[in-house]
Amino acid sequence: MKVLIATDKPFAKVAVDGIRKEIEAAGYELALLEKYTEKAQLLDAVKDANAIIIRSDIIDAEVLDAAKELKIVVRAGAGYDNVDLEAATAHNVCVMNTPGQNSNAVAELAFGMMVMAVRNMYNGTSGTELKGKKLGIHAYGNVGRNVARIAKGFGMEIFAFDAFCPKEVIEKDGVKAVDSADELYSTCNVVSLHIPATAETKNSINYALVNKMPKGGVLVNTARKEVINETELIQLMEERADLKYMTDIMPAANETFAAKFVGRYFSTPKKMGAQTAEANINAGIAAAQQIVGFLKDGCEKFRVNKK
Repeated sequence: MKVLIATDKPFAKVAVDGIRKEIEAAGYELALLEKYTEKAQLLDAVKDANAIIIRSDIIDAEVLDAAKELKIVVRAGAGYDNVDLEAATAHNVCVMNTPGQNSNAVAELAFGMMVMAVRNMYNGTSGTELKGKKLGIHAYGNVGRNVARIAKGFGMEIFAFDAFCPKEVIEKDGVKAVDSADELYSTCNVVSLHIPATAETKNSINYALVNKMPKGGVLVNTARKEVINETELIQLMEERADLKYMTDIMPAANETFAAKFVGRYFSTPKKMGAQTAEANINAGIAAAQQIVGFLKDGCEKFRVNKK
């Protein structure tokens, strides 16, 4: 069996070493495709792969067509919208993610952005504190729970909305569950986004919703670019000079945001939520372990596509 690591943004060496140890201990071969610059390189590398570990790399129907021996793809991370799930199912390929492995890293970055925002981008002027402020967590999954844990240390009042998470699960963590996104945004000084990009959520963070935030509101996005209605958020921020937007996913309209909202907008140059040594290692090794479990025992615990 051949396992391919295909990463245009490579894992750290220590992560690759950990993956190799897991794969070779199971008696499988490990192959590396790192920092590739053309899709043709990926298409060639997958031809004889039985399993693939990826990060933000695109696995579409063309890649799956080329990978005649492929049985499983594991996305080292939580989000998996870079994989065509329907095409994978059609090719009888199992797709998994590694939920929870990057969660603390993303949550810490969200707080780094919150502090940066309330301290006016460290421009030397007097800012405000997070202590005592109301924090809204939009989606209470693995990252959201880590955000709540950290927020307690800051002394924030914590609220969360998640249409798919029972209220009692949220409230047992000492977090106040609200009934709607409207209520969350109306209530909170800071909102941290953790929703996936789905048909329902794309462009859902719009003028009407964000405009409900109190004066001085801060919106932090470490989730997905597609959930933001950029045109409407630009319009709102033009009308409301008190709002700030901090994002780990550079908007399509980044130049417009940066030019119009100096001191109120920040984007990382590339998605950095999971870019820590610890998350890198954790997600990579988890991916390797899941592949071994699937190939040896048929374990599909973290499968995200249909059979």
